[in-house]
Amino acid sequence: MSGFLKIFLYAAIVYLAVVAIAYAAQRKLMYFPDATRIEPARLGLEGVREIELQAPDGARIIAWYAPAPAGQPTLLYFHGNGGNLAGRALRLARYQNARLGVFMVSWRSYSGSTGIPSERVNVADARLAYDYLTKRGVAPTDIILYGESLGTGVAVQLATSVPVAGVALDAPYTSTVELGAKAYPFLPVRWLMHDRYESARRIAGISTPLLILHGARDTVIPVAMGQRLHALAREPKKLILFPNGNHVDLDQHGAVDELRKWIDEIRK
Repeated sequence: MSGFLKIFLYAAIVYLAVVAIAYAAQRKLMYFPDATRIEPARLGLEGVREIELQAPDGARIIAWYAPAPAGQPTLLYFHGNGGNLAGRALRLARYQNARLGVFMVSWRSYSGSTGIPSERVNVADARLAYDYLTKRGVAPTDIILYGESLGTGVAVQLATSVPVAGVALDAPYTSTVELGAKAYPFLPVRWLMHDRYESARRIAGISTPLLILHGARDTVIPVAMGQRLHALAREPKKLILFPNGNHVDLDQHGAVDELRKWIDEIRK
């Protein structure tokens, strides 16, 4: 066997080993949970209580709930792939100050929730949270689905199967497959990925008002993805770009006020 062929075979073996490792560890490369469970009162949040939801498979899902003032809507909030609920306490308080209710769901293995996250169970847990609200008297016409980063893919899927007043997407992607292919161009990502969150394929199925918020300086999810989703979506739809916004920091650039104005518009 020639030296060149030996090098080629060695490189092929190494590459296949890398592919196999990436395939086995793909969810560890997608989800970065902080399991720390902190009660909202410890963070100075008033009017917010911790809720435990029981999934059909026995998993415990932790959520924070700030009921809406009378006559006001509730954000059913799906967070991103990192951190925990405590890291979003200030954001939740800003929504409260805007006179919005918030039901913020924690994915499995985040914030004290048990189980392992995946696209299938995340969407199922989102529906569990939706059912919790409606069974306790929150009308679908008073529910706004709000997805943050990874959570935008969950919000898009849920919006195609349940009635809601509107859908707001903060830093959305076209699919996690496209994001993965961009991050790992040397891997056959399109063949390997389990959790694909194909929002570009599904977004035309949303029949309620849609708001897309994206930072022009987003270095994690390109603003072009938010623009593409907007182009694919049905009317009524609205796209707001924040020139100085990066990834999921838009509440620091006026996004809460823009969200409140949009909600008032669609509820007239």
